[in-house]
Amino acid sequence: MAWTKIKIDKELFENIKRCAETAGYCSTEEFIQHALEKEVDRIRIAEDDEEKVKDRLRGLGYLQ
Repeated sequence: MAWTKIKIDKELFENIKRCAETAGYCSTEEFIQHALEKEVDRIRIAEDDEEKVKDRLRGLGYLQ
């Protein structure tokens, strides 16, 4: 797996570190990766839902 470095504010990183420990993650990196994956999935689902609504409205003749 290829890794990319990103910069995170030190205060935010400390909060993330505490949350990762509290939630039982093996590492801060694992917690961050999981949180980002969940957010990406949430956004993709919202995009898909929006497209489904638009398709349905087109089918009903409300959109062209």
